[in-house]
Amino acid sequence: MQQRSQLNQPFRQWQWVGVLSSLLVITSGTVSQARNYGSVQLLMGTPSSSPDGTNRDDYLLIKRQYATSYNNSKGTPNWVSWQLNASWLGPVDRCSGFSPDPTLPADFKRVVTTDYTGSGFSRGHMTRSGDRTANTTDNCATFYTTNIVPQTQDNNEGPWLELENLSRELAIAGKELYIIAGPLGEGGKGLKGPMTKIGKNEVAVPERLWKIVVVLDKPGLGVRGVTKTTRVIAVNMPNITGIKNKHYTEYLTTVADLEKLTGYNFLSDVPTEIQAVIEAKTDTTETKTDP
Repeated sequence: MQQRSQLNQPFRQWQWVGVLSSLLVITSGTVSQARNYGSVQLLMGTPSSSPDGTNRDDYLLIKRQYATSYNNSKGTPNWVSWQLNASWLGPVDRCSGFSPDPTLPADFKRVVTTDYTGSGFSRGHMTRSGDRTANTTDNCATFYTTNIVPQTQDNNEGPWLELENLSRELAIAGKELYIIAGPLGEGGKGLKGPMTKIGKNEVAVPERLWKIVVVLDKPGLGVRGVTKTTRVIAVNMPNITGIKNKHYTEYLTTVADLEKLTGYNFLSDVPTEIQAVIEAKTDTTETKTDP
């Protein structure tokens, strides 16, 4: 088993695979620029326009367990991207606690668990702890604060959890999922009322939380498995109290709308003619384990 220091490397240690960004991926007759940096977690493309080692507020961290664009000013990820299939699931227990990401540069903000203590907001995982239960190292990586945002308890334990559970069920049923999630806007309403920042490190509280789930028929298909009929679930949820009993379907949206709100280019390695179709659709699948 590799040591954690090998599994969690910042972007500057991945520059050797940066040449992949200049390769052309030819799929279904369309040429697009590959921007996955050799990581399975970014197989659908990298959302940010120019994540690199010099932008402290769009600092790309590629780990074995997930990839994230970290915003040093906000103390939260801009987005987190990860693959989910049955191979990532197993019997390990939940890691014992949250910790700063050891792969951040020494002069970056070190958000700690006490920044959240007493704030009225939960430590909200982007890559779910339950999505990385094959081994302890993978699970503990989800507890780095570069994977965490201030999230209301009602959001975290309500519609957000419901979509997390659906994703896990689909993976167990044999599907392979590519998931991207992140915060949006400024200011949420937690148990102690509206807040824009929490803790000594002034961690930014988002107004909303969004997520995109691409569901492929089976593991190993990658971008080639994405078609115009591929199921894509996109949600945009308010970061407020009082929504614990809401269904995630009440917050369904389209990838295209999320792109307008965030300024990101999602699914950028998917052929453009397929993107145009799947990014414009709102998910209407009723049966949980339908493709």
